[in-house]
Amino acid sequence: MATNPISALGRTCSARARQQQDSAAPLPATATTPIAGSSDELSATSRRAYAELFKLRIPAARSIIGAELRQQPRHPGTLLVDAAIGFTELAVSQDGSRYGALIEAQNRCIAALDKLPPTALRDYARAEVRLHQAAAQIMFEHELQGAWSLRQAYLQVQQNAKRWPGHLPTQKTLGLCQFLIGSVPEGYRWFLNLLGLPGNTAAGLRHLGNAAERPNDFQTEAAILRGLIRQTYYGADAEAEALTTRLARAQPDNLLFSYLVMSVQKKLHHADQALAAYRARPVGAAYQPVPYLHHMAADLLLYQGQYAASVRANQQFIKEYRGVHYRKDAWFKMYLAHWLAGNAPAAEQCRRQIAGTGETVVEEDRYAQRFVDDRVPLNPVLTQARLQLDGGYFRPALATLRAFRAAAATPLRDRLEEPYRRARAYHGLGRLDSARLFYTRTIALSGTAPYYFAPQAALQMGYLSQQAGQLAQAKAYFQKALGYHKHEYKTSTDAKAKVALAGLK
Repeated sequence: MATNPISALGRTCSARARQQQDSAAPLPATATTPIAGSSDELSATSRRAYAELFKLRIPAARSIIGAELRQQPRHPGTLLVDAAIGFTELAVSQDGSRYGALIEAQNRCIAALDKLPPTALRDYARAEVRLHQAAAQIMFEHELQGAWSLRQAYLQVQQNAKRWPGHLPTQKTLGLCQFLIGSVPEGYRWFLNLLGLPGNTAAGLRHLGNAAERPNDFQTEAAILRGLIRQTYYGADAEAEALTTRLARAQPDNLLFSYLVMSVQKKLHHADQALAAYRARPVGAAYQPVPYLHHMAADLLLYQGQYAASVRANQQFIKEYRGVHYRKDAWFKMYLAHWLAGNAPAAEQCRRQIAGTGETVVEEDRYAQRFVDDRVPLNPVLTQARLQLDGGYFRPALATLRAFRAAAATPLRDRLEEPYRRARAYHGLGRLDSARLFYTRTIALSGTAPYYFAPQAALQMGYLSQQAGQLAQAKAYFQKALGYHKHEYKTSTDAKAKVALAGLK
């Protein structure tokens, strides 16, 4: 089950944990801070510790909450923040040597919470720590235990919502679970049904919205989660860009916000802006190291054709990173940089590293491994165009594509990739008629070929049809996207198509 959406759910929960730090901070200049003193709110000290964790300043957060634990060892908010610090450190570092100790600490925290009198915050903390445990277990491939912990967390948060219907943090977590489980593709529904985990994407967004729009200790977290979900699944790019930019400007010392800006801008194909966020991020010993930022920067530099700088950034990532994911992808990107720079010996050394390192859980690593296994040479024109498109350099990509010439010996993969890349370039430039032409050409030429070009083209045609109000046509394209099998990005493509179909209803 290492490659199924349950793993994707775990990774999403771990990304959410990196966002969990923001729970204590108010939305800058827009939200009202809850009045402290209630047993259902964080104490002022716990709020300060959470604010430091929010910024990924883990040493400061640990120092503050340590003092609070000595003063209030039985306060549910104190226990929650202490547990969140350990989980965040593991989720960001991906250091497997910390895993066993974290699971034991989470079990102790849950046992301590069980002994406290029931309050909304106590019950919320129990569900949160259990959800973090599920994410950690799935993250480190203890997936059966993780699935069971997920079930326990979801049942707890459902009970909490009935017991404390006005508790906004509970609505936030309920909404997140409902949406993530509701977006799992149909091919894996049997597993969630076996666990008794129903999902509902529309209800999930409603509950997240309630927590995002009304003051509570976890309002900013809810706003970020909703914004990222809406960008990923509904194309709300401007909304996500505005939110993350506003947060980063309000707190320039917040490393989490720098990461969010970088991530959103990269997804928007704004390579220049994403690199600017990387270079402006806060650094120093006060912050938890985030090696993955260097891997993201390596991609952005590759898009710009800065091959030597891209290799250096990925080498830094490999040196500092303690996890197993994205390693194959890093070596593949270093292969591309050396290969495009004309350094064949160095490229071959990187190619050999792909198969001998890391795992194939995340889609990027599976793509890298498939490159090695298929032994089909990459086309330099199409590869350069793809990188330019990923960076948002649409006109240069079109210019690059003019050099592509298909011949009798041209592999099928390249014949299918060329019209797909043209479609993406025209789409990025807003030339939608041309984009539709090349998307449909990609679909027609692909048949059942096991590549991601046709399913992605069908997904994009679904979005374009939906935007044009052609809902029956949009439904047909989303269903078509779901019908392709065994391509590199099936998990994410199917999840997006499923959410889009639910939105049409």
